[in-house]
Amino acid sequence: MHRPLLAALLVAAVLIAGCRGGSPGVNGSAPSHEGANVVLVTIDTLRADAVGFGGNTRVETPTLDRLAAAGTVFDDAHAHNVVTLPSHTNILTGLYPYQHGVRDNSGFALSPKVPTLATLLRQAGMATGAFVGAYPLDARYGLNQGFDVYDDRFPRGSNPEQFVMAERRGDQVVAAARAWWDGQKGKRRFLWVHLYDPHAAYEPPEPFASRYRDNPYLGEVAATDSFLAPLLSPFLEGQEAPALVIVTADHGESLGEHGELTHGLFAYEGTLKVPLVVWGAGIRPQRDHRPARHVDVVPTVLAYLGLPPHPGLPGRSLLAAPVAEEPKTASYFESLSTCLNRGWAPLRGLLRDGRKMIDLPLPELYALPTDPKEAKNRIDEDRRTFRTLQAELPRESAWPPPKGAVSPEEEARLRSLGYAAGTGPKKSAFTAADDPKTLIGVDRKLHQVVDAYSRHRYEEAVALGREVIAERPDLVEAYEDLALALRQLERHAEAVTVLRSALDRGLDRESIRRQLGLALAEAGRPGEAVEVLSPIAASPQADAATLDALGISLSDAGRHGEAVTILQRAVAAYPNDPKGYENLGIVALRMDQPEQARSFLKQALDLNPGLPVSWNTLGVALYRLEGAGPALDAWERAVALDPGQYDALFNIGLVAAQAGRTAQARQALTRFAATAPPARFGPDLQKARQILARLPG
Repeated sequence: MHRPLLAALLVAAVLIAGCRGGSPGVNGSAPSHEGANVVLVTIDTLRADAVGFGGNTRVETPTLDRLAAAGTVFDDAHAHNVVTLPSHTNILTGLYPYQHGVRDNSGFALSPKVPTLATLLRQAGMATGAFVGAYPLDARYGLNQGFDVYDDRFPRGSNPEQFVMAERRGDQVVAAARAWWDGQKGKRRFLWVHLYDPHAAYEPPEPFASRYRDNPYLGEVAATDSFLAPLLSPFLEGQEAPALVIVTADHGESLGEHGELTHGLFAYEGTLKVPLVVWGAGIRPQRDHRPARHVDVVPTVLAYLGLPPHPGLPGRSLLAAPVAEEPKTASYFESLSTCLNRGWAPLRGLLRDGRKMIDLPLPELYALPTDPKEAKNRIDEDRRTFRTLQAELPRESAWPPPKGAVSPEEEARLRSLGYAAGTGPKKSAFTAADDPKTLIGVDRKLHQVVDAYSRHRYEEAVALGREVIAERPDLVEAYEDLALALRQLERHAEAVTVLRSALDRGLDRESIRRQLGLALAEAGRPGEAVEVLSPIAASPQADAATLDALGISLSDAGRHGEAVTILQRAVAAYPNDPKGYENLGIVALRMDQPEQARSFLKQALDLNPGLPVSWNTLGVALYRLEGAGPALDAWERAVALDPGQYDALFNIGLVAAQAGRTAQARQALTRFAATAPPARFGPDLQKARQILARLPG
């Protein structure tokens, strides 16, 4: 970032606290609204054409449609990134990504020196609260700056290796936001609410799942609209104090267009164009066809409130009256995730006057007014326009941006959300072979690997993973995905071979070594696992996942005391991560300390009650301390959360049979006999069938 721009921003931030500017017009007529509140709603992964007011006749979005009908809808609004974190950083800082420095979902965090909209409005005397729905906006990435309350309470301790990421559903986010809003009555307020629901995987709740069975993405959109009703309806019905309400999306979703399944690869209109509605007193109901950008959001809010504009911000107030000779504003955009994480070619581009230039080894140019689906690449017939726009790409956006370290926990969580993460091979030049259009088939296969794994089709995931490695042997995530599937199939020796081959190719990542250690422990080679994990755990910055893996491997090797030391280090460094407490409970049981185990496991479940392994292990401790009843309850919780908790199923059957609970025993043992892997549970399966044969009735 250029120091003059940063200095200008900091000076403006200081001035805001004690100074108010003149009253710019709103839609050219109304004065500013200095006492108004501000509500910003960002909906993740929402296409511009996936809402009723965007022309979609297959979806029901009555809340958003009412807001749009009473406010200004910007029909030509665009994001600057196609992934969550940098796009929200653009919205909240009013800066382009190359200016604030956040270029991807991992390896970047906003500098404390860059003020957010919350920073500016808090200095202007407003209470500030943020309520976000998913991990990419975790406070660790810096967007909590300026907020009195930054609510990012996601359940932790879920198993990232299952590609399942616990997220907060939109109604829960809105309920927390609404409670904060009502608790701040009498104060001027700025509220940011982020809803994640339309993001893949598309699993809308009822009644939307049934209503949109043929299009679950639209089901998620309709559900999101319903979640927003308790937040937005009181404003529309005049039950709230005056406020400026802005609703937009961070980016859209490809839904298969141009071969892209979701988002994060290309920057076509399906992912770059976004809905944008601005509503409030003095804002006339209309459709505004002028280009609008995410960097315009901060200037719009400041102008509406009568606060001084920032000289260093590239955007403008969207509510200012149009001028006769309004300049044709260019909008910069980029998609860098696959370059940063896979080593593919970086994508940068410009939008101006309906022309869209995409700078890649295989360059692209589109005329959006006549070709909104970007079906015709005009590069061969209009190279002059392409070169003109290419020459206007900001020098500051040039490649490569610096990327920080990505912890194994970050990488696993973000991959579980469908994002590539990690660090790709460094390159100084890119060819057509590195163009994401050339590699779209590889990207689709990586998505298919995750999908097959998530659906427990592990053999299919293995076959696809091997195909990806054959095509692109430099892709770290392909080795990790393949090894995960092999481990689920109990083929631990093969998983070890795959991971060692990655290291032999120079793909030396902490996440590879951590998984290698786990695979070695599962293969009955805990001593080797300790050798692999100890060097990376020795770092003072070792993350929770690595410490947990080493701790459980030490315990598997019979070195329980050393395991406790490592796991206590994990919980001291990461007190909100329940995995360390869970593993301490397991080790305590192995050391014949059931009371200690019960205490640790309850600490884990206090942090996240949705941990099946903790419930299963707690059941063992409770059986020894309190008897069959409490133990059976804990094991039932475990299998309700995860039907693959075969140890818990077997324990239920065994203990319920002993306690005379015949029906419970029969149900558990029948499920166990039908589903438990024979390679791992051979003797237990034989015993289960024997007990079933002896049960009365």
